[in-house]
Amino acid sequence: MLSQSIRKNSLVLALFAMAASLLLASTYMMTKDAIDNAEREAAQKILQELYPQDSHDNDLLKDVLPIPDAYLGTLGLKFSAAIHVVKKRGDIVGFIIPATAPDGYSGDIRLLAGINVDGTIAGVRVLAHNETPGLGDKLELRKSPWILSFDGKSLDNPAPDAWKVKKDQGYFDQFTGATITPRAVVSKVYSTLIFYREHSEELLKSSNPSAPGGQS
Repeated sequence: MLSQSIRKNSLVLALFAMAASLLLASTYMMTKDAIDNAEREAAQKILQELYPQDSHDNDLLKDVLPIPDAYLGTLGLKFSAAIHVVKKRGDIVGFIIPATAPDGYSGDIRLLAGINVDGTIAGVRVLAHNETPGLGDKLELRKSPWILSFDGKSLDNPAPDAWKVKKDQGYFDQFTGATITPRAVVSKVYSTLIFYREHSEELLKSSNPSAPGGQS
C-alpha cells in the first residue's frame, strides 16, 4: 500500500511539474515578441538620442560591427559587443561605440559614445551604473545635463591635458560631493576617442569595404 501511495504521489507531482512547465513555456512564447519589441524600442531610443532620425537613414540596431576580442579590454568591456554604424545616403556619418568605465564610485559605468567620422563627439549616454542616488546618478540626462558637456568635443577640444574634471585642473565639471564618478566617465570617454583615432581607418573599411578608404 505504501509503495502504491508513493508511486501515485510521484505521478501526481510529475504531472504537476509537466503542466507547470507547459504553462511557463506557453506564457514565454506569448510574451516573447512583446518583450523583444520593448527591448528593441528602448535600444533604438537611446541610439537615436545620439544620432536623431534626421541624421541617418540606416537601421542602427542592425548595422553593426562586432568588436574583436583583442579590443574589448581597451574599451573596458567584459563581454562580446558591437559598434553601431551610422550612415546616411550610403555615407558613413559616425559610429556608436560601447565602453565601460570600471572605476566608478560604485563599480562599472556602462556607456555609449557617438563619434562622428571627423572624430568629434555626437553625444554620450550612460546605459547602466550603480552610483549613489542624488550624487553620482547625475550621469543620467533625466537627472542633470552634465553628460551633454561632451557634445562636440574631440581629442584636441579641450586640449589633451584638460580632459579631466576641474578639481584635477581639467575642463569638465564635477558633481557636488561626487568627484570619482565624473572623473571615471571623462577618462573613459577620452580613451574611447583614442580608440577611435587608432582604429578609424579599420572601422571605415569594415563598414564599407567596397569603397576606397572605407567610404563611398
